[in-house]
Amino acid sequence: MKATLFTLLLLFALTPIFGQDKPAYTIYNAKGKKVTYKKMLNILSTKDIVLFGELHNNAIAHWLQYEVASDLAHTKPLILGAEMFEADNQIPLNQYLRGAIDQKGLDTLARLWPNYDTDYSPLVNFALEHKLPFIATNIPKRYASMVYKKGFKVLGSLTPQEKAWIAPLPINFEPELPEYKNILSMMGDHGTPELVMAQAIKDATMAHFILHNYNPGSRFLHFNGAYHSNNYEGILWYLKQSAPNYAYATISTVSQDKLDNLVTEYQELADFIICVDSHMTNTY
Repeated sequence: MKATLFTLLLLFALTPIFGQDKPAYTIYNAKGKKVTYKKMLNILSTKDIVLFGELHNNAIAHWLQYEVASDLAHTKPLILGAEMFEADNQIPLNQYLRGAIDQKGLDTLARLWPNYDTDYSPLVNFALEHKLPFIATNIPKRYASMVYKKGFKVLGSLTPQEKAWIAPLPINFEPELPEYKNILSMMGDHGTPELVMAQAIKDATMAHFILHNYNPGSRFLHFNGAYHSNNYEGILWYLKQSAPNYAYATISTVSQDKLDNLVTEYQELADFIICVDSHMTNTY
């Protein structure tokens, strides 16, 4: 009897521990208030252009990118685009989307990220299945590397064809933007003005190809590293310079040990902040 009573008491004592929910993520608004996925989606569905900032190896972010794309596709015509595809790879990407080449052909003709199969192929195949445009928005890496070494002036040496794969010159550049200054701070002795220029040419080029391929009455959903749109800067800054009247929304992804409250430093990063449990398995 005493043993049975002890067992019951032990079970009651452990129930609060084992009965706790284990959410993988929580969504917050810019003010740090918890919001539901449905609430976020309702607001996103009122916007023209949505920038979904990811942590590149975060499985939850990649899953939610697919879910957001799937849900927004039911609201009005959807255009997808991504940092992970460089502009000079648009032709093989288009060939894949219209069925002219298979996955092996895309692997051969395009420069795909190492985590393409696990993290980005579901988005591209969603576009394939639903006959949606998918835009390669990023500057070819070789030109960003040139800027990192020699600054914007080196871009003047490109051919007309090469210039078609980057934002129009001259590049509007504001080095005092907090995000760019933060890059310099983080890099310490390795930070140079040219490093920030290389970041800016990526942001400007992605904004250029988003606007170039956006059609009024549609919605553009763009996938990029969160640092390219955090704090309403980066890509969004360039978008607003050229098209201030469009309705924009930003999403960022962060990681915390506990999801009960969004830490202060992550507030105001974006309109919506996806806070992922730091124990979540990464894709690489």
